[in-house]
Amino acid sequence: MSQSKIDLDDFMSDLKDRTPHEDAFHQAVSEVVPDLLPLINDNEDYRTAGLLHRLTEPDRVISFRVEWRDDDNIVQVNRGHRVQFNSAIGPYKGGLRFHPTVDLSMLKFLGFEQTFKNALTGLPMGGGKGGADFDPSGRSDAEIMRFCQSFMLELYRHIGPDVDVPAGDINVGAREIGWLFGAYKRIRNQFEGVLTGKGLSYGGSAMRTEATGYGVVQFLGHVLDHKDDSIEDKTIVISGAGNVATYAAELAVERGGKVVTLSDSGGYIHDEEGLTQEKIDWVRDHKAKSGTSLEAYADEFDATWHSDEAPWGVTCEIALPCATQNELDADGVKALIDNGCIALIEGANMPTTSEGKKVVADSDLLFAPGKAANAGGVAVSGLEISQNKMRRDLSRDELADELQTIMKDIHDKCADAGTDGDKVDYAKGANVAGFKKVADAMMAQGVF
Repeated sequence: MSQSKIDLDDFMSDLKDRTPHEDAFHQAVSEVVPDLLPLINDNEDYRTAGLLHRLTEPDRVISFRVEWRDDDNIVQVNRGHRVQFNSAIGPYKGGLRFHPTVDLSMLKFLGFEQTFKNALTGLPMGGGKGGADFDPSGRSDAEIMRFCQSFMLELYRHIGPDVDVPAGDINVGAREIGWLFGAYKRIRNQFEGVLTGKGLSYGGSAMRTEATGYGVVQFLGHVLDHKDDSIEDKTIVISGAGNVATYAAELAVERGGKVVTLSDSGGYIHDEEGLTQEKIDWVRDHKAKSGTSLEAYADEFDATWHSDEAPWGVTCEIALPCATQNELDADGVKALIDNGCIALIEGANMPTTSEGKKVVADSDLLFAPGKAANAGGVAVSGLEISQNKMRRDLSRDELADELQTIMKDIHDKCADAGTDGDKVDYAKGANVAGFKKVADAMMAQGVF
């Protein structure tokens, strides 16, 4: 008996009934499924195997209590999670995020996206994500270390180099990875590559810090090259001021682009003269030492500070949203288009809202989704897993060459799967190419 074809509205209605109040997850799924339905509805084997329903349901969701003592010896309690979404092509892989907004909806959205992103790299990594509703702002180093140790006291049961290999994410950097790794090693009495983003002295990658930002600009370069264009002399607006944003700015400047903005939660700086390496280094140093607003940049370098605003109204040819999810709405996209923007390349995870993407779809804007453009970070994490397995270090030059090759391959996969006539739909291409890799593995492994 033929399996009936899937209706988009019915599928999304069922998903929302099964996962109420998970708006971020619903948004992520709703932006992927329309591109997949033609393939699935044309393939009865996919439908009979319930592939779409399986792909949108995590393998498992683990939630746990994290209890720790603050500096006043008062016990604090947070909630930790690990969403192990899909391991069809390899061990679960995805970051850990410590932020008050962390909940299952956010982590399921990130884990779902991570499944496709990891597939696009060509490396054997499944999709996962985790974290806790812990707010490290205002906390001492000792408090954050104790939290990391308590968090790992439960997480260690669910991870391993051939099971699930977490990495860092928002508020989980090299320092926190070190404390998490130290706790894991102490608990398990094993030295193994169970986390990526580690320090160079104990198995880390020489390129991990800059990989995501560099990868975004490398992907941008391939998008423009596909149109016989280049980054050189293009005016670029970037949101964010963390690793992704500053390293994207660094490589863009190195390739001849003129980066005129960075931003944080308080507003954005507009430097009409353009950022230089000296200015980028100042931003990194300022954020590392004080963690305070970028407003001081305006005084330091004779730039303009725009409080409580996003940079999307600044005249540019290229926009790189590199801060956080849903930071670029429909009005922001319209402003970019009205001011001559030709390319919008996502450096963060799902930074463009659903309404913003509708504006993109009705325009000639070159658009690349985060699952493709910001995959450089997890690609180098995958290479860190390999070097840990081999018990050897890969040189910076080796990693840089590998990153460039992977980002070129991701671009080509997306372009091949997303080309329709003279137009390339990179969002559709990323969804379709990632899906095919995971779907073929799931079909081969059967259902039981």
